[in-house]
Amino acid sequence: MNKFLEQALWYETQGISVIPLRPKQKIPLVKWSQYQKERATPEQIKKWWTDCPDANVGVVTGKVSGIAVMDLDKYKEGYSQEEADKYLPELLSTPIVTTPRGGQHLYFRNPDDEGLTINAGAVPSVDYRGDGGYVAAPPSVNEEGVPYQWDDWANLKDMSLAPLPVAYIKALQDKGSIYKKNEVPYIENKHVEYRGDENVHTTSGQMFIEGRRDQDLFHVANNLLKGGMPVEEARQVLRTLARSCVPPMSDSDVEQKLSSAFNRKEKRSGSLSDEVRDYVMSTNGHFLSTDVHKCLQVSTREDMKNVSEILRRMVKEGLIERSGNKNGQFRLIDRDVEALNWKTATTKPMDISWPFCIEDMVNSYPGNIAVIAGAPNAGKSAFIFNFIRQNMKKHDVHLFSSEGGAEELHMRLSKFGLPIDEWTFNAWDRGSNFADVIRPGAINIIDYLEIHDEFYKIGGLLKDISDRLGDGFALICLQKNKGKDEGLGGMRGLEKPRLYMAMDYGSLKIVKGKSWANRENNPNGQTIRFKIVDGCKFMPSTPWQKEVVPE
Repeated sequence: MNKFLEQALWYETQGISVIPLRPKQKIPLVKWSQYQKERATPEQIKKWWTDCPDANVGVVTGKVSGIAVMDLDKYKEGYSQEEADKYLPELLSTPIVTTPRGGQHLYFRNPDDEGLTINAGAVPSVDYRGDGGYVAAPPSVNEEGVPYQWDDWANLKDMSLAPLPVAYIKALQDKGSIYKKNEVPYIENKHVEYRGDENVHTTSGQMFIEGRRDQDLFHVANNLLKGGMPVEEARQVLRTLARSCVPPMSDSDVEQKLSSAFNRKEKRSGSLSDEVRDYVMSTNGHFLSTDVHKCLQVSTREDMKNVSEILRRMVKEGLIERSGNKNGQFRLIDRDVEALNWKTATTKPMDISWPFCIEDMVNSYPGNIAVIAGAPNAGKSAFIFNFIRQNMKKHDVHLFSSEGGAEELHMRLSKFGLPIDEWTFNAWDRGSNFADVIRPGAINIIDYLEIHDEFYKIGGLLKDISDRLGDGFALICLQKNKGKDEGLGGMRGLEKPRLYMAMDYGSLKIVKGKSWANRENNPNGQTIRFKIVDGCKFMPSTPWQKEVVPE
């Protein structure tokens, strides 16, 4: 399972409210106000990470999760370990996360009755996250791919939350920089800091005055350029505003703000380009430009235009191509190829023995797939057990089956007359997603590849299994209709196997045999007839031969 999704679901089981954050960032991917009051369901969480598998994991703090976090930014100006320690007990026993920058998130039990929200600065360079806040949590990563990590000896799975230190609660309350619930952070003629998704703004009773005119002018410059205004026109607007400041600002000040805003715009554009490329390169197959918007939370017209331009450049670079008949649909071009070392490749077939001596007609090589498509009650299981018996002393054999159970398997094998203890193979209960459990280098037997609709997917399932085999081998059972050569999936099921057999009651036919064991004897189309004795022993009644089909 995706590690981000797996951890997000685990947090939910612990009663923690989680939200998705932009990949490699700390910005929410969704409107998250409701998740400050209620937790997302497992179904919603799965949908978020299905839509954006690389999304970071955000933990919502406060009463909804029962968690409060002290954020110690050790690399921020003004931080002092001695100062922080004044507000922490001598013996601290609570879960701790190390952040990518080397700081720490200390997790505490939320003090429900104190009404604390978020705070920055009650203790220098120590931020508080309570009601109305969130933090990025493991296994989230930053832009360089450095992860948030639980302390080995103080992680949330093994350690309970300590109460928020009383000394720190008092600091939050006494220093007046904490906002109580439902209060508006506004103080006339003073500058109160609050944080948004990207920038830090200030509020006061009047704009463009001493103490905030620099930031106000930059904020205007930034938004003008973000909105697409040409630089020269933005310059004229800023100069007009600069002359209205108290006291007025010079043209050189305007140029400085304009330059800073332009650099930020370029940096943002570059960051968006990296995000789009990271998303596209992690896709598997086709995607829509709207998928990019959704995953990266692109909502403005300007950013949507930028995404279109980034995708256009990627088409020109040959990284992706337009596909399908939908507008804005693309496909990642997969140029990864593995060289075939054919000069030193072995030409010796695997030492595999088959019922009816099939090895005398068809060779089997490492990495091959063989399929036996059988009609109901035709004898597929008997074929499988005979195959196991003939090869279990020579190979590591694994049977994956959802047919019957341990008791039925014991009963079927006991009919062969071989002591149960002498059956030396591995049996596993498995009914789907067989590619995930394939043992590379071993003989893998799947009884059977079960699918009830969308039979065209059979070809893809066989390829997935083949890709996992390495130098192993797979024998796979399929269901088929009586009298037909092809099993479910039709011709798509014949593409990947090197040996394909069709079994009806009393007959076995080689439909496809690519590697002839004897160049004088074409195995394709040859059939042998048989009887089954005691449900396990094959008694041939004819030799292998090509049957003449009556006209």
